[in-house]
Amino acid sequence: MEYRVLGKSGLKVSAISMGTFSFGGVGAFSKVASQDVSDARRLVDVCIDGGVNLFDTANMYSLGRSEEILGEALKGRRDSVLISSKARMRIGDGPNDEGTSRFHLIRECERSLKRLQTDHIDIYHMHEWDGVTPLDEMLSALDSLIRSGKVRYIGCSNYSGWHLMKALGVADQRRLPRFVTQQIHYTLEAREAEYELLPISVDQGLGVTVWSPLAAGLLSGAFGRNKTPKDSRQAEGWSEPPIRDKDRLWAIVDILEEIAAERGMTAAQVSLAWTLTRPAVCSLVVGGLTEQHFRENIAAVDLNLDAEEHEKLNQISRPPYIYPYWHQHNFARERFSDADQALHSNYKDLGLV
Repeated sequence: MEYRVLGKSGLKVSAISMGTFSFGGVGAFSKVASQDVSDARRLVDVCIDGGVNLFDTANMYSLGRSEEILGEALKGRRDSVLISSKARMRIGDGPNDEGTSRFHLIRECERSLKRLQTDHIDIYHMHEWDGVTPLDEMLSALDSLIRSGKVRYIGCSNYSGWHLMKALGVADQRRLPRFVTQQIHYTLEAREAEYELLPISVDQGLGVTVWSPLAAGLLSGAFGRNKTPKDSRQAEGWSEPPIRDKDRLWAIVDILEEIAAERGMTAAQVSLAWTLTRPAVCSLVVGGLTEQHFRENIAAVDLNLDAEEHEKLNQISRPPYIYPYWHQHNFARERFSDADQALHSNYKDLGLV
């Protein structure tokens, strides 16, 4: 296993982390899986044996059941691993059952601690943007949780670029804790994060963790133009992440399978290996239904793609060169920073556009 420093913190996280989205199977999450405590222990064992030290969950996964199962599965070894959880999403019918208000965050953190059977959460993510709660209230609440020892590091998830920069600006202005990480959706199929979120991460020193790095299995090789596994969440009607261009998706899968066949690997391993090379990426949060899924995903850390393979994948998947970036390419590329290159390095082969 490879361990990477999370942003500007001193915390090292495994390049592959374990996602627990499939623990519990309560409500709509039954479309994903319904793994119980015994299933979870078996899969957690495989991950720990493979060097995984970060386990990711959220208060809203199966309405808290995922946290409960993870807490049981980690009994006796909690102090040797890291737990990431999240709050913000709606978890009840009450007016304060969502958001990032001081009321909601402190209450939900304390509930998560009980479910996880621990006295602290190592990385606490704001699961989604809240445009109602003032950022200084949210950050002040997180500061209280850090000072009380209930939270060690904070991050965000699913923020836009301006949301993220505003939060960092308020933190600096008010001398409140800064996010050290953001958890985003980022895959060969979904590279929109390269426009703003990856450059911000490089510039501001945030470590990126990636949720659903195989696009809910669509990049694993198990799916194809006329192939949908009967036991998959898609077969049950699950529609996240949205795929807006299926022809492009399957063209990407074709290249993944081509490289995988040449390397004696799987399409999933090639896809994960590519994502691990991207700027600011520290860890990929992978899920799985079987022990073999996790063993294969963990093995992706050892796969080093060559320049030709990278270029094949880049050419088939890179996003449109939208404004103002094409204009910057034409007139500013001699003065790009490392943060700029998080996007623009993908278009070096182009002349004026």
